Amino acid sequence: MGSLFRSEEVCLAQLFLQSASAYSCISELGERGLLEFRDLNPKVSPFQRRFVGEVRRCEEMEKTFTFLQQELRSAGRAPGPCPESPRAPVAREALRVQEQSEQLAQELREVSRNRASLRGRLRDLRQYLHVLREGQRFTSLPAPLGTPPRPRALSEREPILDPSLHQHLERKINFVTGVIHPWRVTAFERLLWRACRGYLVASFVEMPEPMEDPATGESITWVIFLISYWGEQIGQKIRKISDCFHCQVYPYPESEARRTDTITGLHSQIQDLSVVLEETEQYLAQVLDKVALALPTWRVQVQKMKAIYLVLNQCSFDVTEKCLIAEVWCPVQDLTQVQEALRQGSYQSGSSVECFVQRVPTSESPPTLIRTNKFTAGFQNIVDAYGVASYQEVNPAPYAIITFPFIFAIMFGDVGHGLLMFLFALWMVLYEDSPRLRQGTNEIWLTFFEGRYLILLMGAFSVYTGFIYNECFSKATAIFPSAWSVATMANHSSWSSAYLATHRSLTLDPNVTGVFRGPYPFGIDPIWSLATNHLNFLNSFKMKMSVVLGIVHMGFGVVLGVFNHLHFQQRHRLVLEFLPEMIFLLALFGYLVFLIFYKWIKFSAADSLVAPSILIHFINMFLFTSNAENLPLYPGQVPVQMVLVVLALASVPVLLLGTPLYQWCRQRAPRTGGLTAGAVPVQPVTTGEQEPLLEGQEAGNSVNATKEDVESGGHSPDAKHSDFAEIFMHQAIHTIEYCLGCVSNTASYLRLWALSLAHAQLSEVLWSMVMRNGFVGLSYVGGVVLVPVFAAFAVLTVAILLVMEGLSAFLHALRLHWVEFQNKFYVGAGYKLCPFAFAPDTWE
Repeated sequence: MGSLFRSEEVCLAQLFLQSASAYSCISELGERGLLEFRDLNPKVSPFQRRFVGEVRRCEEMEKTFTFLQQELRSAGRAPGPCPESPRAPVAREALRVQEQSEQLAQELREVSRNRASLRGRLRDLRQYLHVLREGQRFTSLPAPLGTPPRPRALSEREPILDPSLHQHLERKINFVTGVIHPWRVTAFERLLWRACRGYLVASFVEMPEPMEDPATGESITWVIFLISYWGEQIGQKIRKISDCFHCQVYPYPESEARRTDTITGLHSQIQDLSVVLEETEQYLAQVLDKVALALPTWRVQVQKMKAIYLVLNQCSFDVTEKCLIAEVWCPVQDLTQVQEALRQGSYQSGSSVECFVQRVPTSESPPTLIRTNKFTAGFQNIVDAYGVASYQEVNPAPYAIITFPFIFAIMFGDVGHGLLMFLFALWMVLYEDSPRLRQGTNEIWLTFFEGRYLILLMGAFSVYTGFIYNECFSKATAIFPSAWSVATMANHSSWSSAYLATHRSLTLDPNVTGVFRGPYPFGIDPIWSLATNHLNFLNSFKMKMSVVLGIVHMGFGVVLGVFNHLHFQQRHRLVLEFLPEMIFLLALFGYLVFLIFYKWIKFSAADSLVAPSILIHFINMFLFTSNAENLPLYPGQVPVQMVLVVLALASVPVLLLGTPLYQWCRQRAPRTGGLTAGAVPVQPVTTGEQEPLLEGQEAGNSVNATKEDVESGGHSPDAKHSDFAEIFMHQAIHTIEYCLGCVSNTASYLRLWALSLAHAQLSEVLWSMVMRNGFVGLSYVGGVVLVPVFAAFAVLTVAILLVMEGLSAFLHALRLHWVEFQNKFYVGAGYKLCPFAFAPDTWE
């Protein structure tokens, strides 16, 4: 069987790496992704391993890269994806990457520091300039010529330094000017008034242009304040209050000439700083261009380099410390590629000693490797969510490719709904290579996208079952003419006008010649959608269909267990487990399927009234009785049923005691040749003979020293069940679980009937309560109303019937596969093979 039907054979191997070429060999293996390395130093601290210095060096470079990336993002740039996958750098190239990255980081720090300093200085100069302009407007208004001085009341609007007022002022007026955050103006003004007791004049005005807040980086409109006061003590209080409110205070020249000179000097300084800042910005952009160009490649290279050294830390040295030894899990068919990768790595490093791989025997259970593609990955993920397959047991995924969408479609059968789901999945499949679809950030969308092929098959199968149910948005379609003839029934009956007026429902008798002309060509006849008893008919049909499909599905799961018994050379289980399980299942529930088909074939419409009840027959079968009112289906039915029940009951002790007694006898039997029961002789492989390891495997030279017991979860029976009590307990649990499970699992498949009926009824309710109202409108009003009604119908169909009902059917199909189907043969006690590979997803 292929690797999809059963996991590949995986072996334990040792890599002998020459110290000088170990780095290149591990790099080559990482590019190919073939091996899973095992840690040979589990008790050694990560800080005490041999290559801890190299790992720290890589981490330091990653810190530098993080700083560079932050600088790019702060500048509004994003590092692009790596154009190609570069190889891990050699020692000289790694030094060059480290030097260049540190040099760029240092340049960025200096340039960013200079730019911040220039911006702060330029911001201060502009604020000072606005302060002087606003202050000059308050303090330098000239008096009109020829106006005689006259006494007047002081006001905030009067120029404080008006020459006409100097003769009334005996004390010198001082000023405190600066800028303050607009949120602090009110509290600042109130505290100034209370602290200085009104011995000041304060003016506040908003700055003409917004400027950046150095604390938060936001652009705000600062407030300029000009405070005039008398007395040095008042001035000290004002300055202290200004410091407490984090105000930027600027010196204010006393004379107008000095203020004019200061404004002129500020203009020239601002122009010079603007030129310098522009040149700094240009140089910073050039440095950022270099970073954006080199950073993606550097990041990938350093991550690969770090991964290689982490793998080398898992290796151990030989006694001479000239050779590294690594233990790996490797697929047997990839051994040739591994040897080729080691040869290539040795050649690239220039080493004269070639590295090689040696396969070693082991009794440990290897990891599971099942290769998938974009189509089978979704189905394999469903199986792995239950549990990873034990090593080389049968994989349910290839069978789930058909059974899972089909079981889903039984519960979701509708041509219209299935077609919408199919078209949605087809759109994702056709544009699956689009980066916009692949690189989405919504987790729900990514889940849909990863399962696009699963949704595609679910939609296609739903269309198929929808044609069988003859339902399209809950309405039947007459693809073929109906097999029922109303005209023939009317001609052979006494339906009068009065009879038709008083009877809203008419009965079609199939026993009348010509009324029923045979079965419908495909699916259910559309006339059943008009019948008043169509729900009773569909209930009977879908219930029996669910039972039949469920028993077939479970029987198929039991049959798949045969391949496990044969593969693991446990042929005694064919007689002691598989045969009793099949007898128990078929003698009881297989017989139920036989009764269903037999009744369908034997009884027609003519004798349907005397047809016996299958349910009563099945109950009487377990009670070993018969019912005179319920006629037998065939002669000799009661003895046959008694024999089947006895066979089913007799298979239970065989299933319970067969395997424990067999194991007990095997353990008591003398062992020959020093081999354990169930073991396969392992041929040791010498170190010098490498070619047989790579050419293929002889019969019996498997990686497993013992063949595992699949039912014990991947462990050998001798290691798991050392005495008869444990063996018996394990088998008793299995017997009880299987026998009770056959009953409960058969009833569990009735969910197919229930959810199919619920989906059909919900579709009909949605049509009758929403869409039908748009068709019953009168004249032109109906067409107008139909537009919003159809919009509501479409939204409710997608939200309720496609999303909610689809999710419900998906979960129930998932449960039927996990519990009812896989429980018959699948253990799922393994663990995945995780090869060391430089996957692009790890650094993008």
